[in-house]
Amino acid sequence: MTDLHVIFGTGPVARATMHALLRRDLRVRMVNRSGRFPGGDAPTGVEVLAGDARDTEFARGAAAGASVVYQCLNPEYHEWTELFPALQNGVLAAAESNDALLVSMENVYGYGRPNGAPLTEQSPLAAHTRKGRLRNNMAEQLRLAHESGRVRVATGRASDYYGPGGGMASPMGDLVFEGVLAGGTARLYGSPDVKHSYTFIPDIGEGLAVLGTDPRAIGRVWHLPNDPAVQTSRQMAQTAFRLAGTTGRIAGTPTWIFRLLGLRDRTIREVVEMAYEFETDFIVDSSAIATELGVHATPIDEALAITLDSYR
Repeated sequence: MTDLHVIFGTGPVARATMHALLRRDLRVRMVNRSGRFPGGDAPTGVEVLAGDARDTEFARGAAAGASVVYQCLNPEYHEWTELFPALQNGVLAAAESNDALLVSMENVYGYGRPNGAPLTEQSPLAAHTRKGRLRNNMAEQLRLAHESGRVRVATGRASDYYGPGGGMASPMGDLVFEGVLAGGTARLYGSPDVKHSYTFIPDIGEGLAVLGTDPRAIGRVWHLPNDPAVQTSRQMAQTAFRLAGTTGRIAGTPTWIFRLLGLRDRTIREVVEMAYEFETDFIVDSSAIATELGVHATPIDEALAITLDSYR
């Protein structure tokens, strides 16, 4: 066993995981297509390799010597069908060939509509969207790989993320915080007045690092930490305006607008089928990881302050 942890991906979740591992004095290797670390030089102790994880031979070599491998790759929405299964195949091969624990970063699309109930790890996988069914197929592949003894797996599932680096990919991202800081309009997905669990990106990284370092996590699915005091999107935006010392407007975005914008933008087009998450309360219970592994969510107000600082 070594202290080398290999992260496939260098996006915001991968970087948050990297920071959580560095806090534990672990060696980190990251893998992406370019071999460059986003925004500049990689932190001390972090190696960045260039290559395509769909190439299983490359992926195996990229993870050489790893004790833990993290699947944090996430293609653009419109490329999911084409790329996502092949990327997971590569990371799975990398973990298996190096006898490494595989920590898989997933989302909650596979549960489908919550129908008024909080989502837990025991909620049925009743996806009604293409992306949700794809995620369930990928999750089933990992479950079978673990149960057959091919590879040890621990899975973390996050709700829609927000925080430093969230950008345009986050429903609580650029369209909200840039407007807040400018004293303009904070644009929210769907109805602003339904409760929605958002997962803070640094908490995702901390959660994945715990799944990679605590043997109790192996063989299970864990919801990554969400503040149990769930707020509406409007409440979060109001808090952001207050923390920023600005005033402005809060606007929801009906599904028909996404449909219209999607006529010209294929990524936005893919958002339409996920609009159900923002039409009724969407609460993701993460009490298991808090009570069993001691990973607690950053309180929403504190997380919003950190996010605003990152946008400044």
